[in-house]
Amino acid sequence: MIAHLRGRLLAKHPNQAVVETGGVGYEVTISVPTFSDLPAVGSEVALHVHTHVREDLIALYGFLRPAEKQLFEKLITVSGIGPKLAITILSGMPADEMVGAIRGNDVARLTRIPGIGKKTAERMVLELRDKLPAEGKGEVAVAPTMSTTEEDVLSALTNLGYQRAAAERALNSVARDGSFETMFRGALAALSK
Repeated sequence: MIAHLRGRLLAKHPNQAVVETGGVGYEVTISVPTFSDLPAVGSEVALHVHTHVREDLIALYGFLRPAEKQLFEKLITVSGIGPKLAITILSGMPADEMVGAIRGNDVARLTRIPGIGKKTAERMVLELRDKLPAEGKGEVAVAPTMSTTEEDVLSALTNLGYQRAAAERALNSVARDGSFETMFRGALAALSK
């Protein structure tokens, strides 16, 4: 599974980006908010990726913020919402407003999103209301941004088979200003306790 891509942005469109990593260009479906925040073509970019596998297709969905990826992954658990509709939903309303609408049972507001009818909005509220974070004003909790070295350490730990949550806790327990090797060894030591 591809969970993160970092490389040169070759192309960007309102619903798609192409990121070159290691000589390979990956086509990634993105939301409009992600498109708006992407750097200029030719710049380096890092995307959090959800890999969706079907019998006839492998598709990558990319997000600049981990919180947006988490909301996307919650949306596709709702019956009747697939990855394409989830991207449309994320493009139709800011993530924090959507969380507030779902937690506040605001079906009318959700139906203003293109592609969302009353029944789908009711299912979103019913199935997600208790699964979303109860932040102060219904905001999505934004994970603190990690440096590229910290992302690499986390990726290496998950590739070794550690659960992401455990790897993040271990990484948080070590000094985060060292080299990759120092942080990796410290996190590994914390995980082996």
